[in-house]
Amino acid sequence: MRNPNGACLRLPLLALLLAAACSARPRNAADAIRAQIAKYAAAFDAADVGLASQVWLTSPEISFINPAVHSHGWEEVKGVYEFFGTAFSERKLTVRDVAVHAYGDGAWAEFYWHFDAKQRSDGAEVKTDGRESQVYRKVDGRWALVHVHYSGMPVPLRQ
Repeated sequence: MRNPNGACLRLPLLALLLAAACSARPRNAADAIRAQIAKYAAAFDAADVGLASQVWLTSPEISFINPAVHSHGWEEVKGVYEFFGTAFSERKLTVRDVAVHAYGDGAWAEFYWHFDAKQRSDGAEVKTDGRESQVYRKVDGRWALVHVHYSGMPVPLRQ
């Protein structure tokens, strides 16, 4: 396509499309890790091991600590997602107040979460709140989750 002066209009259009495509990608480590945390929550919501494998480094060196179990390696960690799929007919993990700290090829994130679910066995509602820290490592150009530790909300100390 040419304008009346004969100049090609394709180059500006191509530049615009390229700029739009680049802006859709995370611009820095914190953005990339926030995107991984969103995918992490979506994987729990769907109890989707395949989606979780896009977040985690699927190796024997990863770990996941929670009040019920301490999982080591991808084979055990993916069992957490399988358990959520078996135990709950509905799941919704909501993440808030995310803070990301990145240093070179390593990073950690911390946040609070709320979990709503229905038990598959009897339909009983489950509502829990907690806090979580996650450790990431940049591997082959992507931020991969290598460790999670979550617990309930803080309990006030009695004086």
